Amino acid sequence: MIELTTLHYVYLVFILLILGIMIKKRDCSLICIVGIFMLAIISTNSLSLSVIGVFNSFIYAITELLPTILIISIIVSLSKLLTVTGINEVMIRPFTKLIKNDVLAFWVIGITMMVISWFFWPSPAVALIGAIFVPVAIKAGLPAIGAAVAMNLFGHGIALSSDIVIQGAPKLTADAAGVPVSSVISATIPLIIVMGLVTTITAFILLKRDMKRGTIINEVVSDPSMETVDDEACSKDKLNNTWKIIFSLLIPILFIFDVILMIFLDLKGGDATALIGGTSIFLLMLISLKTFKLGALEKITGYFIDGFQFGFRVFGPVIPIAAFFYLGDMGFVKIIGEYLPQNSTGIVNDLGYVLAHSVPLNNVVSVATLSTVGVITGLDGSGFSGISLAGSIARLFATATGSSTATLTALGQICAIWVGGGTIIPWAIIPVAAVCKVSPFELARRNLVPVAIGIIATSIFALFLL
Repeated sequence: MIELTTLHYVYLVFILLILGIMIKKRDCSLICIVGIFMLAIISTNSLSLSVIGVFNSFIYAITELLPTILIISIIVSLSKLLTVTGINEVMIRPFTKLIKNDVLAFWVIGITMMVISWFFWPSPAVALIGAIFVPVAIKAGLPAIGAAVAMNLFGHGIALSSDIVIQGAPKLTADAAGVPVSSVISATIPLIIVMGLVTTITAFILLKRDMKRGTIINEVVSDPSMETVDDEACSKDKLNNTWKIIFSLLIPILFIFDVILMIFLDLKGGDATALIGGTSIFLLMLISLKTFKLGALEKITGYFIDGFQFGFRVFGPVIPIAAFFYLGDMGFVKIIGEYLPQNSTGIVNDLGYVLAHSVPLNNVVSVATLSTVGVITGLDGSGFSGISLAGSIARLFATATGSSTATLTALGQICAIWVGGGTIIPWAIIPVAAVCKVSPFELARRNLVPVAIGIIATSIFALFLL
């Protein structure tokens, strides 16, 4: 039996503080660092180990985020080169015929992101959509924050939480719930339709309302090192129109070829992202060599430096937040050591477990509890670490009330991944925010109301399916 300790209550208090500060639109790095130190001092009773734990938490967070930082930095490097050479203008010209206004931009970006994410997960999809569609969308009148919301909700929300192709999430929850994977997928489909429609339509309505009022916050993240006007002016003339057209065709062809390789080689997740990243590196080198000739040796390095400066500038504020939320999972052991309470499976999972065993059992309470457990376990920013717990709790409640195990399991899975998989927790939405050059905190705030409304609507709908 798991019992809550001071460690659990302190973690919960700091989560509430962090959320409150984010709502107030203030930076929460200081609170996260203090939270890490407090958790370490409570668990170890050692000042020196606690100080070491703060630094180690940063190392752990950077290590976990490094692949994402790398792919974003490379994509930004390539995007800058395409801009200063004028290739980007030639590339996006055909898409302007399809994406003629902000409405089409929002839905075309979202649906494309969803489809690609179903097959390869959102990470490589972010790189592809960011490189090709986002510039077109912005030119059509959709703010960068609007493009980020569409990519985020459709990719990290709808596609990742349903996972109907790769089936990684349904497999975890189904095994924990003791039901076939197919039954969880079947139960997920009607729920994700409701969740997806309510969330994306709400987000779009709020976006249009704020655009009309002129109050939309569109904080574009910029970096002085990326603003090379002189470089752009002289580089556009170094490639003639023929070569610009050749490269504008070569880039999407190579990315499409990557997609074909992903299918035939069964590359998903990190491997798929690495394929996109490697292709981007070779494109950057090839275009630089053609554009700058002998000067390409220095230019290639310069573009990489610019990309990494941008990547770490964007990710820097998020590292303390990531470090804190990693402590909620079994990352606690790797960061601070074997100091978790006995029988603990992670602070966040413990909180969800205790909540599930502290309420009366009926259909309404079952749905409310599974939704809450999903949200709580999603707070570690993974979305996947807690879905096994959601499956176990769904089985417990379904057995006690005679309701559908698969439906409760699917509900817990959807809530956990929507929150932790990348639409609410700021450090989890960094890839989309970085590609669209918007503040991850602003993106999280803009997602909060639509996702909350979606979870409530989906939970109510789930009652009718039990």
